[in-house]
Amino acid sequence: MLTFAAVMDRQKDHLQSLGHATEYSTNYAPEVLETFENRHQDNDYWVQFNCPEFTSLCPITGQPDFAEIKIMYIPGERMVESKSLKLYLFSFRNHGDFHEDCVNTIMKDLVRLMQPKYIEVVGLFTPRGGISIYPYANYGRPGTKYEQMAEQRLLARQFA
Repeated sequence: MLTFAAVMDRQKDHLQSLGHATEYSTNYAPEVLETFENRHQDNDYWVQFNCPEFTSLCPITGQPDFAEIKIMYIPGERMVESKSLKLYLFSFRNHGDFHEDCVNTIMKDLVRLMQPKYIEVVGLFTPRGGISIYPYANYGRPGTKYEQMAEQRLLARQFA
């Protein structure tokens, strides 16, 4: 049986961002996302990330859009490493996409990356022209109770 220190050393060997100098991409960069092993695969539990300073660009005007992005998921075998997630979300800074596209792209990239049991992403975009847009996207692993959970949560979703 490996000691805690040995497990942590193995994890660090494969992570490229954590503990290293930070290089910020100026373009959309899903390749910066990294994962590590979920050491509690036998438990269902929530992990939530809040990114209150998300920015992207309007694809038509080039004007900046600001949002809080909330990512909530129930991990499977892999989990997203938080520094790589920060670098990934930062890579949207010069990326032109509609609010709904940003939220769906983030969700799909994270599903491809870590195959969570369940995930949802919401964007709370700052009003522009007097209108707020709060896109929501979710995913549940097909053929499981999480697929049903995704459908139920999507249909019951309400914003304040």
